[in-house]
Amino acid sequence: MKLLLKGPVPETRLDDLRRNLSTPWDIAVWDADSGRGVLAGLLGDANAMVAMTWPGDMPDAPALKLLQLPGAGYDRIAFDRVPSDAWVCNVFEHEIGIAEYIMCGMLEWCVGLRAMDRQLRGGNWDGTFHAPGPVVLHPELHGKTLGIVGYGHIGRALAARARPFGMQVVTCTRTPGRADDLVDRALGMDELGTLMAAADFIVIACPLTAATTGLIDARMLARMKSSAVLINVARGPIVDEAALFEACQTRSIGGAIIDVWYTYPTNGASTGMPSRFPFQDLDNVILSPHASGASEGLLIRRWQRIAANLDAIAEGRAPDNVLRRPGGPPPE
Repeated sequence: MKLLLKGPVPETRLDDLRRNLSTPWDIAVWDADSGRGVLAGLLGDANAMVAMTWPGDMPDAPALKLLQLPGAGYDRIAFDRVPSDAWVCNVFEHEIGIAEYIMCGMLEWCVGLRAMDRQLRGGNWDGTFHAPGPVVLHPELHGKTLGIVGYGHIGRALAARARPFGMQVVTCTRTPGRADDLVDRALGMDELGTLMAAADFIVIACPLTAATTGLIDARMLARMKSSAVLINVARGPIVDEAALFEACQTRSIGGAIIDVWYTYPTNGASTGMPSRFPFQDLDNVILSPHASGASEGLLIRRWQRIAANLDAIAEGRAPDNVLRRPGGPPPE
């Protein structure tokens, strides 16, 4: 069996993959710098490929049995171009890191540890019980309502962490009937406005699709409490860029914690602003560079899952985390 990886792939990851595989695979790595002619040649007899993208002009892959995404998002896959008899699968394992990131963001929003640290480094005790004047009391997560838009791997991992903090969990999904005992109230997508109005923290954790692009628009943001915080760890375009900036700038909402963006560095660059709007100038926004899931255990777990799916294909079994079965329809 022949496996093609879209590179660059560090040698340590190749070693991890080989160690996790229990079936024999001939592994090749294609780097975009080598050109599409090389890609076409390698795809000619590849039985599986690991890549996050499969554009509409992808060369033919007549032997392909598995397109394995090394991440969760599938918005860059042209499913009609992937051979119809191939499995298409993704992989998660980022939910632990992302759930911890969200908890960290919410705790920071309430407690304000960074501001306390800056204040005391200057010798300033104002606002505490140890100084004259009024005491500034910070909020608690306890008793707050957490709204989760999309209740998949990330949503469940987050709910499992939020409940012990005494938070109420409200979800909004296409399949509210699948909610578990971590959820206090499960809503359908037609009730999104209800969630937006009820929650103190609103987490966007649904996939980017045609239906979810622009899902959180000015109308939905206007439903939020003036103190509520929007947290986006899914994809930038799910939230209307201009509307979110205006809501934060005018403080019609409490603010935002944003990990996923609208503009990313290109052509090998490592710098560049993440939006056409100056979110970085707003003190009620916490920004991070799409790194919420980049935890130490992420890649270890993901390559174990990828190896398991490759073994399944080699042994004639169905793989896990299926987005599209052979001959089946693409995900909605």
